Amino acid sequence: MKIGIFGGTFNPPHLGHLKAAQAAMESLGIQRLFVIPTSIPPHKKLPGGTPAPEDRYRMAQLLFAGDTRISVLDIEICRSGPSYTVDTVLTIKRRYPDAEIYLFMGTDMFLSLETWHRAEELIRMITPTVFARAAGQRSAILDYASRLQEKYGVTPCLVDYDLVETSSTSLREALADRQGVEFVGDVVYREIVRRGHYGVRRNLPWLREQAYAMLKPKRVLHVQGTEAEAVRLAVCWGVPEDLAREAAILHDITKNLDQKLQLQICEKYGTILDHLTKESKKLLHAKTGAEIARAEFSVCDAVYEAIAYHTTGRAGMTCLDKVLYIADFIEPNRDFPEVHALRELAYTDLDRAVLYGLELTLAELEARKETPHPDTRAAIQWICAEIEG
Repeated sequence: MKIGIFGGTFNPPHLGHLKAAQAAMESLGIQRLFVIPTSIPPHKKLPGGTPAPEDRYRMAQLLFAGDTRISVLDIEICRSGPSYTVDTVLTIKRRYPDAEIYLFMGTDMFLSLETWHRAEELIRMITPTVFARAAGQRSAILDYASRLQEKYGVTPCLVDYDLVETSSTSLREALADRQGVEFVGDVVYREIVRRGHYGVRRNLPWLREQAYAMLKPKRVLHVQGTEAEAVRLAVCWGVPEDLAREAAILHDITKNLDQKLQLQICEKYGTILDHLTKESKKLLHAKTGAEIARAEFSVCDAVYEAIAYHTTGRAGMTCLDKVLYIADFIEPNRDFPEVHALRELAYTDLDRAVLYGLELTLAELEARKETPHPDTRAAIQWICAEIEG
């Protein structure tokens, strides 16, 4: 039986790792592959902000989950101290004493193989399997392979495949710059976003795709209009455009959920609800939307709060709160008698526009003999004091 071992920091795991592993398995006839994330690599210091070993292990599981020939093991994560490959290979050999062990590695690691911990013992147990990152290194690989064969009697394998061109360093930088989805794939990217790894800033096309998938087509049109309006208002009133976009894209993500499910979300995240909110699906979706936005998309507190209060308003509204509140009210698909005046006011006096919107809401609720939420009354009182002050 041929077994492959693919170790590394996987910081983060990406599609290049998956394609390389599958190419090696196909070309060498390897039946099983064990992917083994390191805990503490002995050869280099992990950069600041590196996720915990357990998190890198989880991401690797997600990346390789689609191939039943591949298993992600926690051998090195569970071992205390530095992650020495020779110890890992010995563990695998004890489990599979008759197997041929192919150890996967990149070019730089291969060319330094004899410097590894207990290198000779390791080399005599494995078939080094090397991925060439650049064509110019091929001759160096072949020269070193000849040296290892002559000295240790092993025959290294060189694997050719279509490399997904990225480095872990550049990928981490891309993730912090709203890029990188195409290199890690949707499942791993979702986990990175959910956990907030690498200082990730959510890729906006990806974020829209996730949000729209949770909505009915008519609601998508409203969200698109709200985002466009929120950005225009943000530019006008000095609010960070990225925050306005995120808040607008996500503000209605739980709008289509029934009341029972929304209450379950609140229970899951420990959201404290007053009696009026519990009884109103319209009020609930703001709270549950904020919770899902934070739990699944790791939004910042400012975006969380803007979403949570975009229906009722609140005393002490931030400028982002106001932008989302009024953008939701006046986006281009809205059509009611006062909307034109409200749109004009929104770009000349944001506070008075928000106050007008709150008063319209209050009047509508009273006309339907429905109880306004206390936050709406508190918002009106607060913003009147702000205007008068």
